[in-house]
Amino acid sequence: MVDYVFYTGNYLGGSIPKDEFPVFEKRAESQLDRYKRIYTVNAPKEDSEGMAICAIADALYYFDQAQNGCGSGSVASASIGSVSVSYSGTSNTVDLSAKGQAAELYRCASLYLDIYRGC
Repeated sequence: MVDYVFYTGNYLGGSIPKDEFPVFEKRAESQLDRYKRIYTVNAPKEDSEGMAICAIADALYYFDQAQNGCGSGSVASASIGSVSVSYSGTSNTVDLSAKGQAAELYRCASLYLDIYRGC
């Protein structure tokens, strides 16, 4: 649905490398299709769906990186004398559980789309 040019040009994303974008875009598109099956989803602007897919893809990429131990994590300790720093492997403020991830993906989609759970 969206390509890397849209991701970098319209959404102004830069977190996902170009060669990895198709994987996360496809997963994000599938997530949005799921929302459309179980909720009423309205796009207030012409590019809202594309923006939502990019936001979901960014979140999916972040979760993938966090679960695979990529990234530096948060600073666990630091020293000034002879410049020492160490990083924790994970961030204590991010919920990587399935429930936490589902809530974040829904939040990302809701930034650009009107999603109704009821009538």
